[in-house]
Amino acid sequence: MNPSRSTGSLTIHPATPGRWEDVVALAGANGFYSGCWCAWWLTTSKTFDQLGAVGRRDVLERLVHDADDPPGLLAYRDGEPVGWVALGPRERYGRLQRSPKLRPVDDEPAWVVTCFVVRRDQRRRGVSKALLDAAVAFARDRGAALLEGVPIDTDASARRGAAELYTGVLSTFESVGFVEIARRGGRPIVRRPTK
Repeated sequence: MNPSRSTGSLTIHPATPGRWEDVVALAGANGFYSGCWCAWWLTTSKTFDQLGAVGRRDVLERLVHDADDPPGLLAYRDGEPVGWVALGPRERYGRLQRSPKLRPVDDEPAWVVTCFVVRRDQRRRGVSKALLDAAVAFARDRGAALLEGVPIDTDASARRGAAELYTGVLSTFESVGFVEIARRGGRPIVRRPTK
């Protein structure tokens, strides 16, 4: 397995322990979006609230330090972290499993992309697409046959800010071969084989 991938001027690497400080740098003082630290899909609402931003950071740090199963990928431009995508086996994300809109469509084993973060000055420069391309390859290299996403259909909704688009946008998923397999309450669920 090639642990890193180069996509144009971007280089993508798994979020391994040696890259934790880059995750922190990208997350900034707010911990990604309002102190979430990509823990939203990992916890119940009660636990999420109880943990607070510091506890949620600890959750992500523990996942990053589990070298056998990095919880995401980092995109770098000129050696600086500019983007993040969280992904992993669908069963890792309990809140997603329980969501009336986003719960699994079937019992097919799959990985899922749950979150994107792109540094403000890097938006609209292909970072999300590059991360998604790399996520497909990363999931395949980890043994996943299918990768899913729960993006926002920006054609069907009002204009949204970046924080509301953290699960990605439908058009980006479609541009790398994902197809819609379900739609509940206006939210698409998309999937593609990793091979």
